[in-house]
Amino acid sequence: MDEQFILRVPPSVAERLDRLLSENASSSEDKSLDLEFSEDGRTGMFVIGNDRFPASLLDLPCVVESYKTYDDSALVKTADVGQMILVRESGEASPDVVEYRHGLTPPMRDARKRRFRREPDLNVPINLLLLFFFLKKKKLCVITFFLKKKGNYL
Repeated sequence: MDEQFILRVPPSVAERLDRLLSENASSSEDKSLDLEFSEDGRTGMFVIGNDRFPASLLDLPCVVESYKTYDDSALVKTADVGQMILVRESGEASPDVVEYRHGLTPPMRDARKRRFRREPDLNVPINLLLLFFFLKKKKLCVITFFLKKKGNYL
């Protein structure tokens, strides 16, 4: 399978990319396209022509499958896309999180909060202690209920 990602750009950059990738690209003043990342691998610059735009690599909240077709009837899966490169205008603030909060479409807005379970608490000793007390309490309740039904009381 191929390696793929989503490239999300502002509308002004999208117009320039469309002109660059169109058939008459020789008439476009934007003849170069580059994407360079810093040492951390999450931040970088998107270069089109002589303009530089800040970019960030973000993880999507869920995996998106990518398909292509050769004959307009049969689809072939090409990749699982799990990351997105978000290109911003020069004045916009960079995201301070690694995972993008929303999905790619409006129904996936705030997907992590609405569609997935909460992450478990990794504080194991306290959770085991609470589970022990919970089970002990339930067992005592079951024993008391059983004894009351039989007519025996403690």
